[in-house]
Amino acid sequence: MISKREFFIDGRWVAPARPHDLEVINPSNEEPCAVISLGGQSDTDAAVAAARRAFASWSMTAREERLALVERILELYNARTEEMAQAISLEMGAPIELARTQQAPAGSWHIKNFLRAAKTFSFERMLGDHAPNDRILYEPIGVCGLITPWNWPMNQVTLKVIPALLTGCTMVLKPSEIAPLSSLLFAEIVAQAGAPAGVFNLVNGDGPGVGTQLSTHPDVDMISFTGSARAGTAISKNAADTLKRVHLELGGKGANIVFPDADEKAVKRGALHCFNNSGQSCNAPTRMLVQRDHYDQAVEIARAVADAMPVGPSNEQGRHMGPVVSQMQFDKIQGLIQKGIDEGARLVAGGPGRPEGFNRGYFVRPTVFADVSNDMTIAREEIFGPVLSILPFETEEEAIAIANDTTYGLTNYVQSQNSETRQRVARRLRSGMVEMNGQPRGAGSPFGGMKASGNGREGGVWGLEDFLEVKAVSGW
Repeated sequence: MISKREFFIDGRWVAPARPHDLEVINPSNEEPCAVISLGGQSDTDAAVAAARRAFASWSMTAREERLALVERILELYNARTEEMAQAISLEMGAPIELARTQQAPAGSWHIKNFLRAAKTFSFERMLGDHAPNDRILYEPIGVCGLITPWNWPMNQVTLKVIPALLTGCTMVLKPSEIAPLSSLLFAEIVAQAGAPAGVFNLVNGDGPGVGTQLSTHPDVDMISFTGSARAGTAISKNAADTLKRVHLELGGKGANIVFPDADEKAVKRGALHCFNNSGQSCNAPTRMLVQRDHYDQAVEIARAVADAMPVGPSNEQGRHMGPVVSQMQFDKIQGLIQKGIDEGARLVAGGPGRPEGFNRGYFVRPTVFADVSNDMTIAREEIFGPVLSILPFETEEEAIAIANDTTYGLTNYVQSQNSETRQRVARRLRSGMVEMNGQPRGAGSPFGGMKASGNGREGGVWGLEDFLEVKAVSGW
């Protein structure tokens, strides 16, 4: 079994102040695959103190020095991509092909995009021709607590660590204790790249422990958190006493509006997107809204997609769906599937229990519900599993009303061949992102939501700005 008990603090791998072992569970077989330590207050304090000491010098480095460090990180990350894919597959259950083609490459994708954005970012600007002696300075906010989830580990780690480095911030990373192995490997890469002592620190821990300690710490200037709305609320309350900035990227309940003139692959594409990563994506299109005339056909297509979806262990080759990450997530998903049945939704594929042939591992059946109304629990709550709800609508107005009738506002989707329809609907959807006709957002596009999906934006220049303070100076 892998042993990874140390933390990375002040440029060194150090033992925890007090031993507190935690086993990492392989979700494909429910067996321990590694052991880590959970940090305590002394470990958090040491990491924050190291970051605070390093901030004075790192914040004043030239752009070129910070770019050079991140370029070395990218080179080393690319060299160890297979190790990263293996770690992610083991810790959170992503099938190895998914880990190689989507999970691990998400990290290098964001690093490259941030490098592009940082090379042309203007950290010093004129206010305007009317005030030629005024300057607007963008300066690093300070010591940042970075709290990341288990579902897309390197996607979220790089969306936080890299812009923090490029803007001159120092940081303490607390990755998910459920899937920490990839972040420990990332820490090795940052150290190998030559990050100065104290600039990057990592302490493993859980939310109530290290997460709360970072959120309440008086020497932490900012918290950047990705996770559930419940945890985001708790972090905001914890951070309020010290008035630190809080960036939140939370959950979603994305609506996928399928108009009658959508392309023939729209429903299949939407169902596959929902089931990708075993449904463990905050921006998954989990509510499919279909105009009534094409509703029955769409239900049948989605059913066929779910029935044909293979399920298997993460270490097996092939394009299949893996397990969900933990017993707790498995139990939550099973409870919500049963809730859908109890509240009267029509189960057309999947359902409770493990797929046929599995008696171990956190495997969930790809599930499709039809005849869902937007007041049902499965349409209101983020399930975070491979569960698709299909809702009918009559008019464009009704589709927009259903899509917006949620506490969340992360990503919505529109499927139509009519550009006027797409643009009109996109403007009225209350979400931070809208994707249309299967077209992914471009490199450096801002990622984030509104309402209960959080605040702030990650990626590109917006991701850099999240780690910067604005200073106005006169008489320059």
